[in-house]
Amino acid sequence: MGNGVTGMTGDKSLEMDGLKGTLAEKILSRACGKAVKAGDYVFASIDAAMIHDITGPLAIKAFKEIAGEDGKVWDASRIVIAFDHQVPADSVSAAENHKMLRKFAEEQGILNYDVHEGIAHQIMVEKGHVLPGMVVVGADSHTCMYGALGAFATGIGSTDMGSVFALGKLWFKVPETVKFVISGKLGKHVYGKDVILKLIGIVGADGANYKACEFAGEVVEKMSMSERLTMSNMVIEMGGKAGIIQPDKVTEDYLRSIGVDFQIPEWLRSDEDAKYRTVELDVTGMEPQVAKPHRVDNVVGVGEVEGVRVDQVFIGSCTNGRYEDLKVAAEFLKGEKIAKNVRLIVIPATRTQYMQALKDGLIDVFVEAGAIVEFPSCGPCMGGSFGLIASGEVSVSTSNRNFVGRQGSPEGRIYLVSPATAAATAIYGEITDPRKVK
Repeated sequence: MGNGVTGMTGDKSLEMDGLKGTLAEKILSRACGKAVKAGDYVFASIDAAMIHDITGPLAIKAFKEIAGEDGKVWDASRIVIAFDHQVPADSVSAAENHKMLRKFAEEQGILNYDVHEGIAHQIMVEKGHVLPGMVVVGADSHTCMYGALGAFATGIGSTDMGSVFALGKLWFKVPETVKFVISGKLGKHVYGKDVILKLIGIVGADGANYKACEFAGEVVEKMSMSERLTMSNMVIEMGGKAGIIQPDKVTEDYLRSIGVDFQIPEWLRSDEDAKYRTVELDVTGMEPQVAKPHRVDNVVGVGEVEGVRVDQVFIGSCTNGRYEDLKVAAEFLKGEKIAKNVRLIVIPATRTQYMQALKDGLIDVFVEAGAIVEFPSCGPCMGGSFGLIASGEVSVSTSNRNFVGRQGSPEGRIYLVSPATAAATAIYGEITDPRKVK
C-alpha cells in the first residue's frame, strides 16, 4: 500500500504527482482518471461503500430494481454492512430488517459486522476500510468522518447507494474547498469538539453547503486522530460535502496502530496556490463550547449556559464515543457520583473501544459513579432505540445533532458538548464548565 493507490479503484495510469489543486480535487481526479477542478461533473469510481441497518434495506431494494433479484454487486469486497442504530433489534420490524440484510450479505459475499461490533463509522476507520486518497460513500450523513484520514468521504442517499452497488461509480460535482486554518493553543479541557462547534457557530448551518471542508493549521496538526475524527464528523452540520485533513505522520501512526502499513504519497496534499475560501480561527483563550437547542449552529461559550438543570447526560456516538473521549470523561468521574435525578448513559463506539476502556478500568469508574454503560451502538443519538427523553427534559450530549425530537420528545431540549463538559455536568446536575472542576 506504499504508493497510496494500491487497493483503490480508478485509473491507475494517471500521473498523480503532476496534478494541481486542492486535496479534494486531486482525490476525485484519481477516482475518475483525469484532472478535474471545482465545478466539474465527474463519474467517479468508488473505493468503499457502507450501509447500516436503517439505510440498508432501501439501498438493497434500489439495487435489485437496477440489477434484478439475482443481480450481483459490482465488488462485494468493497462493501461493508454494520448494524448500529437499532441493536439489538428493538422491534419486530427492526428484526426483519436485520434478517433481510443478513441474507443479502450472505448471498453476495459482503462483510457484515452484524450487531456485535458497534457504530458503522468507527468500524470503517478502525478496521482499515478507509485509506488516504480513497473515495468512500456511506448511506449516512456522517460518513464525512472518514475524511480525517485524508479520504474523500461523503454521505449519499439509499437509492444512490443502490446504484453504487450495481455500478461501482457515482456522479459528483467536484466541490469547492473551504480551508479552516486553526491557530493558537487549546486551553485546559478544550478539545476538538469545542473547535468544530465554534466553527459551525461562525459559518452557520448552511455556511459550507456542498463544500469540501479542509482543516489545517498548528492546532489540527497537533490533534490526535480521535479529535480529528470528531472534527470531520461534524462538517455535515455546516452543510459540508466532505471534511478532509491532509494525511501526515499522525495518520501514518494511526494506520500502523490498526495494522495498516501505509506511506503517504506526495500527491496527497493541497497545493499552496490552490483556490480556497479561507476561514481562520485563533483558539487561544477559547472556552468550552455548547450548541443550544434546537440548532447545531446555535453555539455559545459554556459560561452563557452554566447552571441549566439537566435530566440526562449522554457520552458516546460516532462523534465522541472513542476511548480517548471515555478516558477524558472518566478522569472527571473517578471517585465521584452523578447528581441526584440525573441519568448518565455511556456508550463506547465499538467493541474495540469498549474492550480498551474495560481493560483500563474506565467502565468501573462509570458504573461506580452511577452511570448506565451500554454495549456499542448509536443509542440515544437518533432517538430510535433507547435512552429517550420526555417532554420538558434536558439532555446534554456528546453527539452531533440537537434537532427537535432527535433524542425523544419534541418538547425536550438537547445541548451538544464535549466529553469533558458532559462529565462535569453529570456530576453537578447542571451545565458546568469543566475548567472549574478540581
